[in-house]
Amino acid sequence: MVDGSANECCERLAYYGMSTNLVNYMKTRLGQVNSVASNNVTNWQGTCYITPLIGAFFADAYMGRFWTIAIFMIIYIFGLALLTMASSVKGLVPTSCGDKDVCHPTDAQAAVVFVALYLIALGTGGIKPCVSSFGADQFDENDEREKKSKSSFFNWFYFSINIGALVASTVLVYVQTHVGWGWGFGIPAVVMAIAVGSFFVGTPLYRHQKPGGSPLTRIAQVLVACARKWNVAVPADKSRLHETVDGESVIEGSRKLEHSEQLACLDRAAVVTAEDGAEASPWRLCSVTQVEELKSVIRLLPIWASGIVFAAVYSQMSTMFVLQGNTLDQSMGPRFKIPSATLSMVDTISVIVWVPVYDRAIVPLVRSYTGRPRGFTQLQRMGIGLVVSIFSMVAAGVLDIVRLRAIARHGLYGEDDIVPISIFWQIPQYFIIGCAEVFTFVGQLEFFYDQAPDAMRSMCSALSLTTVALGNYLSTVLVTIVTHITTRHGRIGWIPENLNRGHLDYFFWLLAVLSLLNFLAYLVIASWYKYKKTADDYPGAKGEHGTEH
Repeated sequence: MVDGSANECCERLAYYGMSTNLVNYMKTRLGQVNSVASNNVTNWQGTCYITPLIGAFFADAYMGRFWTIAIFMIIYIFGLALLTMASSVKGLVPTSCGDKDVCHPTDAQAAVVFVALYLIALGTGGIKPCVSSFGADQFDENDEREKKSKSSFFNWFYFSINIGALVASTVLVYVQTHVGWGWGFGIPAVVMAIAVGSFFVGTPLYRHQKPGGSPLTRIAQVLVACARKWNVAVPADKSRLHETVDGESVIEGSRKLEHSEQLACLDRAAVVTAEDGAEASPWRLCSVTQVEELKSVIRLLPIWASGIVFAAVYSQMSTMFVLQGNTLDQSMGPRFKIPSATLSMVDTISVIVWVPVYDRAIVPLVRSYTGRPRGFTQLQRMGIGLVVSIFSMVAAGVLDIVRLRAIARHGLYGEDDIVPISIFWQIPQYFIIGCAEVFTFVGQLEFFYDQAPDAMRSMCSALSLTTVALGNYLSTVLVTIVTHITTRHGRIGWIPENLNRGHLDYFFWLLAVLSLLNFLAYLVIASWYKYKKTADDYPGAKGEHGTEH
């Protein structure tokens, strides 16, 4: 567990060491305007959370989580090394830097940067979906003491991630801004190399989950078998449905799942007919556990979709919050200026503060009222985070109204004019997002691991991470649409190159409204969801699978 947390801490240090200040790198070293730089960052970040589907597939189907983590970490290091070279090696660094240190790279130089970034995105794909699951695998679910400890694991796992992010948003951003991009990207490469070494050192101590074969194949088999028996009646006595006789599931590394009443149409795949012989093909006859695997995934999808808007809000920290901070007074004393990207450390500090508060204070307090081991149910926890995130956008919008009024009052409409408002007034919006993360993102990690079938835990963890990807893509789409609509007929638009003449506050209000609508939809989705049978740590669960929310 410790090695897994340390590994992810190093990976997050490297990731945030790039992503936190990447929008400014795009603007200065690649000569891109605000909207293009913002979209390139969110597209790359989105890809970093889509590639986990690839890594998770290999982990669950063939390689197991250990070897998937090891191989993809090496790819990650290659990407970091190439990015370091692109920022420091003569010939790869643009030489056409003019006023304001804005460069104009050749197509080849820009291509090297993007190849490096997307190699890193691929490497991330094998690490992120496996490390949390691999860490949780180290706890024996048959041991009550270890099972109880696992409920706190995800909180402290996320805590360790943010330790890495804190170092990245302070030390690395400072190095990038005041020492150089080569050092700023080189340090994460060294850290990741150390992480690889420490990961292999702990090899003899790990517990390994056996890969269960391709989960996509099993899903396809259920769908094909169901289609072939579409006209077959499902027996009222569900014990007549096909299942293995012995106590073990036919799926390697997976326990049997109890039959559930939801999505009953899929039960046809487990109906035994006269045409099914003793050795019926799995493309014609599936076990109840295999059918329930697919049901579990389908039940997760609406919950998964509700996290996309939240992720779009979260992505503003590395784009619009940074651009907003660029226009504010960054002075910290007479001689020092804090880089706007460094303020993301407030989000990290917020998480570091809220994790122990949640685990040691809030959970015991709520537990005393609800009687549940975790205090809140997982769905309640995520819902609270969705509500909290709305207030982050409200705080950002209010600050921008104040900023625009100061601009009007002092006539600061020049592109380089600094608004006489301290950048530290951005602290509330960052701090609130950190609080929301502890509820929603950590809740998602735990929820998707706990509710996933045993042999699909990496895949379902990757599925939860894709909400971040789609949130970044949604942000890109929103920025593109807003820019297109608001610049019609020669208007300057909400997000112009000169933000002192724009209306960034309108964009924050748009996200606040979308977040509110998303939460209302989430309430409906959560009321429909039923926890799977094996989640027996909800003492108030009702019926066969529990409907407590």
